[in-house]
Amino acid sequence: MVMPEKKITLLSPAGSWESLSAAIKAGADAVYFGVEQLNMRAGATKPFALKDLAEIVARCRDQGCESYLALNSIVYDQEIALMHNILAEAASAGVNAVIATDIAAIVSSREFGLPVHISTQANISNVQAVRFYAQFAEVMVLARELTLPQIAAINSDIERQQIKSPSGKLVATELFIHGAMCVSISGMCYMSLAGKNASANRGRCLQPCRKRYRVVDEESGEELIVDNRFIMSPKDLCMIGHIDKLIDAGVRVLKIEGRGRTADYVFHTTRAYRQAIDSVQRGDYSAEKIAAWNQELSAVFNRGFWFGGYYLGAKLGEWSGAYGSQATVQKTYLGYINNYFLRPQVAQIVLENRGLSVGDTIAVIGPTTGYEERIITSLFVSEQPAVQAKKGDDVTISFDVKVRRHDKVYLLHPRTNWQS
Repeated sequence: MVMPEKKITLLSPAGSWESLSAAIKAGADAVYFGVEQLNMRAGATKPFALKDLAEIVARCRDQGCESYLALNSIVYDQEIALMHNILAEAASAGVNAVIATDIAAIVSSREFGLPVHISTQANISNVQAVRFYAQFAEVMVLARELTLPQIAAINSDIERQQIKSPSGKLVATELFIHGAMCVSISGMCYMSLAGKNASANRGRCLQPCRKRYRVVDEESGEELIVDNRFIMSPKDLCMIGHIDKLIDAGVRVLKIEGRGRTADYVFHTTRAYRQAIDSVQRGDYSAEKIAAWNQELSAVFNRGFWFGGYYLGAKLGEWSGAYGSQATVQKTYLGYINNYFLRPQVAQIVLENRGLSVGDTIAVIGPTTGYEERIITSLFVSEQPAVQAKKGDDVTISFDVKVRRHDKVYLLHPRTNWQS
């Protein structure tokens, strides 16, 4: 059955210029990003600078994509001036919305005339909280611990009670659909602060929860037997197989986690969920398509997948069982683009790290290029046809999309079968 036509916004992360371009290219309706240090991923990636705001917004606007500024960390008195500077620049640049939790950031954003989206750190779990935040905000990210019936009930109450935002429109709800899950409630964790003096609520989490732990009785010295020593590291959320249920529950903004992730992650997750949303709305969403999207999502960074998460009624998380990524595909640096010839559509590559062969799959990543992936069907070494090229060769390949000088080139290969 074809779903009723509804405006569904796919919101993707941008922690770098490469990821920003990749998100737009893959079909994001909006991107979210941080500048300076007042955001929840300030320590996970090099944040954009204040001077970058105008270009970020311009790039998004040119491609029909909205731009949301994450200003969602706790703000202290000595940072109010910086916060106001950021908001002034955001308003001048034309940012579409500010994602905030701290009431100072929420109120100040409104004073600068900027629409507000309430961050997941607010842990909105009931319609009374929605009614309170509606005096400030257009969109609210609901708590990740809610179930689908609870989410549907909140959206139904918004409609029934006609809970409106400052713009006069009904409040919209947003949910995370893919990416890292935190063992704490809606990400409000003090473990990193207690153990490492680096607060997660200030964007500085060092992720001690992702390590192995043993549970030992201090009096007897006996160890509690657990089947998984990664007892505080949940698998990543994956809702690609339940997008129809989220839309049916009334959610209007679907958000991918990952401002600390690379451009390939952003591209593949955005593309998969773009296709899934479009498929639901066309009425051809199927098990076969879901399986293909899961395969694509598995290729990039993940800690294993928790399909459905709390949304489907689970009481506790599924634990990762390993440290770091379980991606099925690995990137190995090859070199960089030395030149691109537009008319013949040929790219010249400097192979700095290793060789390249016909049949290999490569990825090109750059600040403007974003992410491009191709299988090598032919190559030239010193302008002569060849099957292989070795490190240091002058290599050219056909490339049907413009890439730029200094873009980085990677070899993509199966993670489990790779030998260096």
